[in-house]
Amino acid sequence: MDDFASFARLVAAVGPWRGRLVLVGGWAHRLYRFHELADVPDYQPLTTKDTDLAFAAGAPPTGDMRAALEQAGFGEKFSGESHPPATHYALANDDAGFYAEFLTPLVGSGMKRNGKPDATLSVAGVTAQKLRHLGILLVDPWVIRIGPDNGFALPGKVDLQVANPVGFIVQKLLIQRDRKSAKRAQDVLYIHDTLELFGGALPALKESWEKKVRPTMHGRTVRTALELSVSVFAGVTDTIREAARMAPGRDLSPERLQGLCRAALREVIG
Repeated sequence: MDDFASFARLVAAVGPWRGRLVLVGGWAHRLYRFHELADVPDYQPLTTKDTDLAFAAGAPPTGDMRAALEQAGFGEKFSGESHPPATHYALANDDAGFYAEFLTPLVGSGMKRNGKPDATLSVAGVTAQKLRHLGILLVDPWVIRIGPDNGFALPGKVDLQVANPVGFIVQKLLIQRDRKSAKRAQDVLYIHDTLELFGGALPALKESWEKKVRPTMHGRTVRTALELSVSVFAGVTDTIREAARMAPGRDLSPERLQGLCRAALREVIG
């Protein structure tokens, strides 16, 4: 099944809740190509099987999203030992393994009073995973319009809230230390490709960082992000080499990847 068709089914299913949901993962990155500020390159974007939908802890969705998802053909798949368990909402008969998951910010220590991990939250019939640094992705989301004109099997045009590219980049930096090596490299490539995609709009990204994203962050977190924006791209590392290898068929050397990210991040958040 075409992943655009699968994504369109998900978008239609969560239609009543779109005002409270923000796309924050790989699909956010793919949708950036439909923004007016994007300078779309000739290579294909990174793809992912999952669609990450996030909501603010203080403004959770209400109603019954689970029933809407089931009606659209999405079934629950559980994993982990959390209570409630981490849940993926997988589309049946999709050979590509398309699924959705819900996310919400983790606030506090990450532990419940009973000593167990505070990892999940049930709202509107669905279970969301709690993740640290996720709140940055909910700040000043961009609105991107999709529909039949750009390949999505929807009855008309639909406006989606998508993570602000600056928040997307900064969150990728902040989670570097917590990721396994392959995921760190993938995140580095996401950072590079987002900066390249909006290479002609870096002043706009800088303004968004200074006026929208940065003011919502704790000073210590800002300092960490600034330090990582320098240290991660201070030189060509194994992570950067692996990120370049994840871009087959593209003229992307580790040196070029490192140099573009270092220069662009200095201009946007430095």
